[in-house]
Amino acid sequence: MRTPHIPTHQTFPSDAPTPRTVPSTPSPYDELASLADDPLDDFLTEDPAPGRPVDDAEEPWRPPHHGRRSRRRNRATGLPTLVRLLAWVLTLACLVTLADRWALLYAERKASERLKDQLHLTAAPEVRIGGFPFLTQVAAQRLDSVRVTVPDVPAKRVTLTQVTASADGIRLHGDGPTELSGALVRQVHGQVLLSFADMNRELGASEVDFTAHGRGGVLARGALRVAGHDVRVRADARIRRDGPRGIAAAVEGIRLDIGDLATYRPGTGPTEGLHLTPASARRVTRETAKIKALLGVPAIVRRLGVPDGAVRAALHDENRLHRLTGAPRFLHELTRVNLVDTALAHPGLLKRLGLDVSLLTALTKLTRPEIADRFSFSFQLPKPPSGDLSLRRVTVGKDGIHADVSGTGLLLGR
Repeated sequence: MRTPHIPTHQTFPSDAPTPRTVPSTPSPYDELASLADDPLDDFLTEDPAPGRPVDDAEEPWRPPHHGRRSRRRNRATGLPTLVRLLAWVLTLACLVTLADRWALLYAERKASERLKDQLHLTAAPEVRIGGFPFLTQVAAQRLDSVRVTVPDVPAKRVTLTQVTASADGIRLHGDGPTELSGALVRQVHGQVLLSFADMNRELGASEVDFTAHGRGGVLARGALRVAGHDVRVRADARIRRDGPRGIAAAVEGIRLDIGDLATYRPGTGPTEGLHLTPASARRVTRETAKIKALLGVPAIVRRLGVPDGAVRAALHDENRLHRLTGAPRFLHELTRVNLVDTALAHPGLLKRLGLDVSLLTALTKLTRPEIADRFSFSFQLPKPPSGDLSLRRVTVGKDGIHADVSGTGLLLGR
């Protein structure tokens, strides 16, 4: 039997009396029917807002910008332009610098070649042009400074180790760096170096060494082979100017040492000849046989300045002999006696003293100029094609001989 449906709400006229509500019991079928109407389906199938297209996708959410993006975009917009401008400026500067350095290197090379040809040098000099930029100097036809270094300049028997010159205020002749025809150097200052190492190699042949000796002097020490004996050689050379562009060595004080027995000085002066060394003279006075042999030669006694009576008494009394020969004055006078003529006349005397007669004969044949030529040297600076170039002050240092160079009005090229 079907149960009749009784509505839960009923509208009555406002002026009618309010009916009395009768409570009803909910039906389980009504609850099942309400579950079929899912509100999620209504939310998913909700109609779009008026005026909005149905196919438009939902725009994702983004945080607020607050105006920062617009300022960053403005700065980024101007940065590439500045970078491009700086890149162009740097590129142009690099190109100009490279062109300036290329022109400088070309000019230095051409100047080096012309100096080598005009001064007849064996090696090309090193030329360094100062000032930057170089092209502006060429445009003004004037160089700020130039430094020239010439190595290994031949100078007769020796080779100048280095010639260095610096010039300021140089006038150029030509239309450009590739068309320079010459230059006028108003003033130049420099130095010349003749090293002792080169002198030892070229003059000494590994047997003689040159060193500084006093102010303006050079000492040469070495060895010579004379009559089968090694004789030590010592010579003093005074450095002097030889003309406006030259230097020469005046060799003096030549001495040949025969061991520690005697010293030979070539020449005919009072200090030249063959002389006993102080050590050798002291040993001779201590040996009775040798000193009596010397006092037995009248020429030697006369040169010693000893009275004949004192000599005869000393030869017969050893105590008197020792008192005579032990006096400092006797030793001094004995070292001053030239034994050349006496020793050649009395060969046995040389043997008693420990000297070789053949060695003394060979030494006497060595003339002073012949020995001095082994240590003498000189050099001349090349004469420039125009202008004046001369040496000024000459000094001797630990490394060699130095000389100042001064020049005016030097014309290079045309």
